[in-house]
Amino acid sequence: MSDDDERRPGHHHQTARPTQAVVLAGGQGSRLRPYTDDRPKPMVEIPGTGTPIIGHQLAWLAAEGVTDAVVSCGHLAAVLQDWLEAAELPLRVRTVVEKEPLGRGGGLKFAAARLPEPDQPWYATNGDIWTRFSLRDMADFHDERGATATLALARPRIPWGAVETNEFGHVLDFIESPPSPYLINAGVYVFSAAFTALLPDRGDHERTTFPRLARERRLAGFPLPQGAYWRAIDTAKDLTEAAKELAAGPPPHGHGPFDTTPVPHA
Repeated sequence: MSDDDERRPGHHHQTARPTQAVVLAGGQGSRLRPYTDDRPKPMVEIPGTGTPIIGHQLAWLAAEGVTDAVVSCGHLAAVLQDWLEAAELPLRVRTVVEKEPLGRGGGLKFAAARLPEPDQPWYATNGDIWTRFSLRDMADFHDERGATATLALARPRIPWGAVETNEFGHVLDFIESPPSPYLINAGVYVFSAAFTALLPDRGDHERTTFPRLARERRLAGFPLPQGAYWRAIDTAKDLTEAAKELAAGPPPHGHGPFDTTPVPHA
């Protein structure tokens, strides 16, 4: 589909694809210490790239048609703000700082208040996600279903080897790091403009707003495409694994963080 094909014919609920996004970047990142002793989690660099996680995220958002991003800061906010000021960014970025922790839902609502077009849809992503897939396709999926909110769904690999048995208890095979049978919230979202008012002023939207929307069938789940790259950077091991995957080259089908230009420093 061409970039200027902003609307799909043949469905009732037509909305332009989002051009604005919120990045939640206020977490303490305690499990990533010592990397996060002097910087917030999204400022941790992916080994081998020289660019922090948030740099990769902003490059991806810009490549997907986003022109404006609001970055919600908290822990060591000044470090992140200084980097954003010094970097040559491919989109307009403003920051907000929570004076007290508002929770993920409250943080989203607080940041969304600074979006340039409050009556238009918006993307959101957690600040520790390193991924590449088509946000435009996700926006179309959201639009086609008339959803109020859509979350990306990932199928992570189980970190242990699995054992396959038959009904008699005989071991048939050993499978190293198989895909999980369950989909998980990938930490990337498309929200309709009406979603903002449904967020709590403080607290977690995944325990309040999302269950309510699910009951009303207004919450959609977009499975990441086969071969799309996705990793949550939670621990030092995740950084090590990301560096290994980077060294191994792009994953199948060309989806991955390896075919984008890192955001350069000014």
